[in-house]
Parts: sequence; structure tokens; C-alpha cells
Amino acid sequence: MTIARGKVLTVNIAHLIHGGEIEDERTGIDKRPTPGRVGLKNDGVDGDFIGNRKAHGGYEQAVYAYAHEDLIWWEAELEIKITNGRFGENLTTSGIDVTNAVVGERWAIGTAILEVSMPRIPCRTFAGFWERPTLIKDFMKAGRPGTYLRILQEGDVGAGDTVEIALRPSHGITISDLFSAENGERSMLGEIAKVPELSAEYREWVNKILKSNSKSEESGDE
Repeated sequence: MTIARGKVLTVNIAHLIHGGEIEDERTGIDKRPTPGRVGLKNDGVDGDFIGNRKAHGGYEQAVYAYAHEDLIWWEAELEIKITNGRFGENLTTSGIDVTNAVVGERWAIGTAILEVSMPRIPCRTFAGFWERPTLIKDFMKAGRPGTYLRILQEGDVGAGDTVEIALRPSHGITISDLFSAENGERSMLGEIAKVPELSAEYREWVNKILKSNSKSEESGDE
């Protein structure tokens, strides 16, 4: 049963690789629409490039999706024209509320099945590419992070493909909730910690804060 439908407007991969000769200093953030079908496999997107694999890529960040609706919001906010892929996204979508996607939500696109994993947290590379020193602050304040997805079933995708949300976990914790927690809103950490689809890295971060808070409360009681 399909819960909701959207559409892939473009599939975007690295156009130019920026930076130095050392791989960890290079970046494929300059992503642009590519024609034809693109494979999603081996925890990544065929033809794409990821420089610093310690911070990006891998199973939990295999594919990055950003909503065209959010892109349009940024165009109005910054009064500039923004092309698909400019946010470093692999999939520019339409008709899907990416920010409020539920963690663990499954998307069927083309012959691939993806699972919503975690929000994108901006870095200095992102701000440098845009040549906007305040972009990290602006991005965090806007609360429109887009989502990373795991590849549950390898396959191929292309522009015009339907995005079918085939499963939505009942816990209701969204990408927006995770992003807000990263941004300092800690009231939902207890509920977030219970989400079975949470990445190991994110779960470790949440539990570390909860443990620290618990120790602080115990110390205050004495």
C-alpha cells in the first residue's frame, strides 16, 4: 500500500571535483542533473564523488535528497536563482515533505528501495562552495535540512520517477526532530533514543547527552 507519492525531478552527481590532490581535501559538492538512469549501489550513487569519507557517505548517508519546495523557499529568501543539485543533493524531489519524513520511512524509486536515516548537517565546505560565510548559521536557522537515505535495495533511478512512500514507522520521529535536536532542542531526546531505525552514530550521540544530563541531575540532588 502506498502512503504518499512524490516525484524525482532530477538525479544529480558531482560535476567538478574541487580542492587539492589529497582525496580528503577534495569535494564533489558541485552536483548537477545527469540524464538517463543512475545506479544506487555499494552505499552510494554511480558516478558521484565523495572526498572526505570519514564525514560523508557510507551506509547511513548513501543518498541525499532535497525538496524542490525548499529550494524555492531559499530562492525567495536569498533572492537568487538556485539550480537543482546546488545543495549537494543526489535527488531533487517534488511532492514529498522531506523535512518531515519519518526516520525509517521507506521510499520506492525506480527499482531501488531507500530508507530515511538522518538530516544533513552543513559544513564549511558547503558554505565555501556557496561563497556565503553565514550559510551554516542560515541553514540551521531555516530548519530545511533535507534527508540522507540508506539503500535497502540496490537499483536504478532517473528523472521523472515516482517516489512511493511504502512504509512509515508509527513512532513519528521525523528528520525535523533530529535536526532540531542537533540545533539545541533537546526535549525529545528520550523519544528519539527509542527509535529503532536510528543510526548507530546518532544513537551514540543521543545516549551520551542523556547520560550526561542524568549525571547532572543526580549531582544536583545531592
